[in-house]
Amino acid sequence: MSKADLDQFRKTLLALRTRLKGDLSHLSGEALGDDGPGALRSSPERADDVGADSAEQELSLSLLSNQEQALEEIDGALVRLGQGAFGQCEECRKAIARARLQALPYTRHCVACARKLQQSQ
Repeated sequence: MSKADLDQFRKTLLALRTRLKGDLSHLSGEALGDDGPGALRSSPERADDVGADSAEQELSLSLLSNQEQALEEIDGALVRLGQGAFGQCEECRKAIARARLQALPYTRHCVACARKLQQSQ
């Protein structure tokens, strides 16, 4: 992979990281029930309102966890970029297809190895 390609992937990863950090901040506020500064939080008056609030909080926490995991993967990809191992499958050590990297720039595995790993879980 050329230096220009690596620089482009670095920019993509950094932009994605910045966007996800903003999303994390927003989701964290939702999960904790923070509607923003000065907001008045009203107590749900009906049991179904309590259930809806609980479901929304659970969804926010799930999304928050997924975003945090994606951020960890992005940080790992940035480390691999610095080490010269970016774009190399961690299982078979072959090059990861460019199309896969463009779709999922923080991936650690080629398609074949990712399938194997998914089937073994």
